[in-house]
Parts: sequence; C-alpha cells; structure tokens
Amino acid sequence: MSSSRTGRMLRHGLAVLCAVLSGSLAAGASGSPVAGPVVGASGPAVTATFAAVRETPGCQAVYISSRWAGGFTGGVKVTNLGPPLTGWRLEWDFADRGQRVTRGWNGVFAQEGGHVTVTGMWWNSGLATGDAVSPGFNGSLAGRNPDPVSFRLNGVACAGLAPPPAPGRWNPPKRLAGPLGQVWRHVESTYPDLYGARNRGWDQIMANRGSISYCVRWDSAAKVSAELRDRIHAALARQFGKWTDALTGWDSWPYEKVPVRVVGWAVRDRSALEWRDDSVEVHVNAAAECALACSRFSHQDGDYSGCPGGAARHYDLSLWLTSGFPGGAGGDWGQRLGSEYLVGALAEEDIPVLQHEIGHTFGLDDFYDWDPGVGGFLMKAGSAGRVTEFDRWMLRDWWRHLKSRYGY
Repeated sequence: MSSSRTGRMLRHGLAVLCAVLSGSLAAGASGSPVAGPVVGASGPAVTATFAAVRETPGCQAVYISSRWAGGFTGGVKVTNLGPPLTGWRLEWDFADRGQRVTRGWNGVFAQEGGHVTVTGMWWNSGLATGDAVSPGFNGSLAGRNPDPVSFRLNGVACAGLAPPPAPGRWNPPKRLAGPLGQVWRHVESTYPDLYGARNRGWDQIMANRGSISYCVRWDSAAKVSAELRDRIHAALARQFGKWTDALTGWDSWPYEKVPVRVVGWAVRDRSALEWRDDSVEVHVNAAAECALACSRFSHQDGDYSGCPGGAARHYDLSLWLTSGFPGGAGGDWGQRLGSEYLVGALAEEDIPVLQHEIGHTFGLDDFYDWDPGVGGFLMKAGSAGRVTEFDRWMLRDWWRHLKSRYGY
C-alpha cells in the first residue's frame, strides 16, 4: 500500500487588514505583466490590468510562515470583504534578502530582490465578496526569517492589524500523546519530499473549497445497474466521511461536511453499465481508465481545458474496482480494491479496506515494520475494522502540521 507524505512545521503568524480595490476593473484600463521569473507555477496564468483604486478596508489578509530545516513555508489568506474583483495582485517585501520563494501554489509568483508579486491563476483570478484565496509557497533562507511588515493588494497599501490565528488545540488523550509523537517523528525521518508534495487529500479538498470528486474505474466484466451504481456512490461517501467527520469543528478545520461527488465511470465495454442517463461521464477504453485530461493527478495546475466535461467534471481521485484484486492500495491518486469485496460490503456501516486506503490519500502511513504500542487501529492493517480514536488523532496531527499552507 502506498502513501503520500509531509513534515513538521513550526507556526507563527502575522495578520494584517488590507485595503482593497473598491470597484470592478475599468473598461479599457491598461497594464503590464509582472516582471521577473515565475516561480513554481505551471499552466495558464491570468495577467490582470487594474483601474485606479482608493483605500477602503475591503479585505482581510493573514500571513503565516513555518520554518523547517533548510527553508520555510509561507502563505497569505486573503478574504475579499468588498465588491467582487475580476483580478488580484498581491505584493510584499521580505525584510531579509536571503528569503527566496522557490515554489508557489494558488498563484503565479515572481520575485525581484526582496520584492514578491503574486497574481491569480486562470481558475482563481476572480474574488466574489466573501471569497478567499490562499497563495502559498516554499522558500529558502540565508539566515533570519522575519515576517513581512506590509502588504499591498491591487496596488493599495494594507492598513491596520487583525488578530493572529488562534493557536492550535493539540490536546490528545494523555495515553495517546506519546505514541502520536512517535508516529510524527517517524513521518519526519522516513517520508521523502515532505514539503513538495501538493496532491494529498488535503490539497484536493482545499482546491475544491470543501468537496472531493471521484471517477470510478470498473475493471470487471460484471454488470452494473443504476441501483448498484448509486449504492457504490453512497458507500464511498460514507467511508470518506468517516475520516473527514473527525475534523469537523477541530483546530480551524473550515468545513462541517465534505461532500463526495462521483463525476464519471470508466469501463472496458459500455454494455457493462446498465443505465443511459447522463448523471456521470462515461469513459470506455481497454484499460477501463478515466480520462487523464480530467484528472487532478495529471493536471495539478488546475487546467482542465482538455476535459470533455470541463472543470466541473474533473476528478481528484479514482476508485479503482478490479475483479479478483486482493487487499487494497491507496495514495494521492485514489484507492484500489476488489470489486467483489466492495459490492459484498455495501450494506456495512464500515468497509475497512476502503477506509484504510482513504487514510493513505491523506498521507497516513502503514505500520508493517513498527508499532507505536496502542493496540489495534485501522492504519495497522488487519488490527481494526473501522477508523479508531488513534486513527482520528493521527489525521488531526496531519492537519495540525499542514494547515498553515492554507492560511489557518
């Protein structure tokens, strides 16, 4: 079974209240692209032009950075409190010339000297009233890592201070605190590319603003009725929720529920699907593979222009149901398990193999070669039949270490 991985981050924050453009872009306004090299961006970017602006307290921006050995991770969460914006440009200056952005996400980054500019991607260039965008980045250091002291949005200097984010509520039961610490130290010492991986379940949910989408690969000759299709969809949503419900109301997790949408099915032979409605896209090919043009795994830049259904029919994960497949596998691409196993378990409240593989999608590890000493739990394969208290605290620990990516 495979898993994706990240590492520990030490958190501190600076929050500022920004003044923002108080109207839409003027017709015929002119401007020029941001100069300098684009850092860590791929796919089409939006070059916005900006009309004259005046200062109004129209947004809130919170800056958070987290230092780690050899570098740091930073991010700015900007919430638009004013009129809708059709383009945004965020700027700041690093106080130490050794602070350099090396890889960015949720925006197009450019840096000249200590000056950083971020503009919107094609998919997040607009900000409706109340919407937020969270550009983030990894950076290198040559010494200190002071926070920027000011920000500018659409050319207007930010003004005032907002309260920093509330501290994390890391309060596991005493009997679990030690084993949880062992697990995270193991993650730190064994996971490669701790900060570079950008496609775990966390990243997918945040990119969708609180939902997850699937395509089902039906790698079997068995027939699927509309009723069976709907039961598979319901069971998948129920098992995914066993994990995300553990985060509800905890440590700034922003979503009460995470809806699961199935947007497509893939089969080798169209006749295997005994329905003709258009509720999902149907992909037919020899590999029973969902269209790669619609896959987040293949298009982490968010460009789904080649997807037949467009961005609305993109999928974050595959549920790969293979006839005769023993056990399971999982990672940031999705989950794979036996089709007969899943169909036989649809009436069950807990489907442990599927739950286990969904755990890998969020980065949780296997425990084949060591034991933290807490008895049975789901991610220790074969020792529990459902998500346990220890599994839920491991998931929360991942969020505790990753949340600064998203401005929490």
